[in-house]
Amino acid sequence: MQSQDVAQRHAATSAGEPGPVDFEQAEAALVEHYPRLVRIAYLVLPPSLGRNRRVLTAHSLVQRALPRGRKQPAVIPAQPPGREGDPGYAFLRERVLHTALEAGRPRGVLPRLSQLPPLLPQVWGLRLFPRSGGADELALDQRLSALSGPARAAYVLRGLEKLPDADIRRILDCAGADDPGGALAAANSVPIQPALLSSPEFDPCSLQARPTDLMRRRQHTKAALAAVAALAVCGALVVMPGDGWGPDGAAAPAYAENPAAQAALDPAHLTRVSPTAWQTATRTDFSVWPARGPLTGDQDLLRRALAVWARPGDTVRVSATPGTQTGGPAGPPQLLYAGQVDNARVVLLYDGLRIARYAEPVNGTQGAALDFARVDGATGAEASALVLGRSDGNVQYLTAPWVKTAAARDLMKPDGATTPLPLTAGVTAPLTSPALQTGSCTSWTVLQLTDASGTELATDLGELVPARLTAGRPGSAGAASGAAGLRTWAPFACSLSAERAAGVRSVNAWAYAAQPLPDGSGAAQWMCTRAETWRGDGTAALAQFRTPGGRVGAVVAKGTDVRACGPRDPHVLAGVLWKSSAGHWYLLAAGSKDTAAIQAGGGITAAGQGPLLVARAKQGAQATLKGTLEDGRAIDGLR
Repeated sequence: MQSQDVAQRHAATSAGEPGPVDFEQAEAALVEHYPRLVRIAYLVLPPSLGRNRRVLTAHSLVQRALPRGRKQPAVIPAQPPGREGDPGYAFLRERVLHTALEAGRPRGVLPRLSQLPPLLPQVWGLRLFPRSGGADELALDQRLSALSGPARAAYVLRGLEKLPDADIRRILDCAGADDPGGALAAANSVPIQPALLSSPEFDPCSLQARPTDLMRRRQHTKAALAAVAALAVCGALVVMPGDGWGPDGAAAPAYAENPAAQAALDPAHLTRVSPTAWQTATRTDFSVWPARGPLTGDQDLLRRALAVWARPGDTVRVSATPGTQTGGPAGPPQLLYAGQVDNARVVLLYDGLRIARYAEPVNGTQGAALDFARVDGATGAEASALVLGRSDGNVQYLTAPWVKTAAARDLMKPDGATTPLPLTAGVTAPLTSPALQTGSCTSWTVLQLTDASGTELATDLGELVPARLTAGRPGSAGAASGAAGLRTWAPFACSLSAERAAGVRSVNAWAYAAQPLPDGSGAAQWMCTRAETWRGDGTAALAQFRTPGGRVGAVVAKGTDVRACGPRDPHVLAGVLWKSSAGHWYLLAAGSKDTAAIQAGGGITAAGQGPLLVARAKQGAQATLKGTLEDGRAIDGLR
């Protein structure tokens, strides 16, 4: 009978009628969908709370969303159940929205519980906030902050939950919104961007931690110790009648001044490398870069940069490439640059593993920014340039001391001439940044650097370190600056936009197959581009396809964190549905040259020997590909 009752409750709720939800049902939904519910609460809560309090309040609201008692089932108002028909999730979502909207209303004489700092969870001595996203996430956050609470809720239900407006109106009405229709109209002013709503920028379950104001905490601690000094002495005499150790032995008290930490904040202790050190060094990396720029002697600027690195305030915009820690340096870092770039004073520092870029407006320190990039193991071409700043669609670089000349090149025009970039104390003239371009992709400007060992290409992907571009079979790829490499990259340059702000170290392009088309119109080109990251994981392999005469290629398959198309596994298999000029549909599949056989299953059944496969197909058909290498090993196609 119990299972029958549960089924009846589920049927009633699915039909849009009020229905009961018992405690166990709601508890199971909370455990399963906890991260999503917390994300919804975080997005709806007023941004004026600050990111730290929004995180803690979002967790608190979700944890308090369960029904009050275990015995009597709660009643869910008439609304569409969420998460594939789970009425428990729909009930919790309505409770979370109700309390999140309540937190944003003006306080009365007696504030609501949701309007007070949460009792639980509590974190002492740390500020928690989600990981920083890119420019798109920041822009969306600013636009959402301009909306009312009900409008933010409507936007989240539409963009994240993908609900129709009629259902959103009912949910907002159940959650206590004053004007659901007006909220929906206000939400229309912000374009729906589901991918951004699902990004780490709005994930209160994936957090970064920073200390609170240590100086103020230390002052408060000293005042409290002074007020209870007599009691502390008496207590120590009672607890420790003779000589003895405390529970931490000979360790210093918490937050005691540490010589290494003090040295890391002293600009006089910054490491400064000789301008000629790179000429005799056994390696060419950031450790042999000299300090350059007209403000390397500005002690006040350097002190501010070091202090903000150690303890960034609430007004500092902190960003980091994925997998990069943002804590302070363990010791005195190395100074790479200090000078003015456009309307900002910029300081570049290096601690052996990371590059830190501090920037402040020339007219003050409000709006300072702190950016981090991981560079462990960088050498040669990977340590040849750093981004100094971006503005007006352009980017400027600081180049390595061994770089002789710099130039800008359109990667989509392999036969086009380069534009020389004057170098002033290692700083390039501004060049177009593809990381800042919007609209259709008609060009892709890259940085070309020449030194004694040769010429390399690098591209701006929105981070401090430009990504190196290579071309060739994985394991034996070389610089993409040669004629063959330029022709390889030209049709596929725009695919680099998919790797923006992903912590990319290098991107290789490999033309692994040419396939004659079944209508005799020529041979299509198959390309695999693979982006390697500084952190190791997060690699992305893109299989791309270009028909004869096509100006650009198209991404037809993608693999994340796969070995395919990389130096550890220089093999790849991918397919595409292609329509001939006569209107016939075909499955075209291609593998690397050591592919002995290809089999297609699913919506299309076909097989063939060798690295190429052609089969008749129907429009919209889907197929899974499997291949066999010449050594007998099986490989899967990228999806």
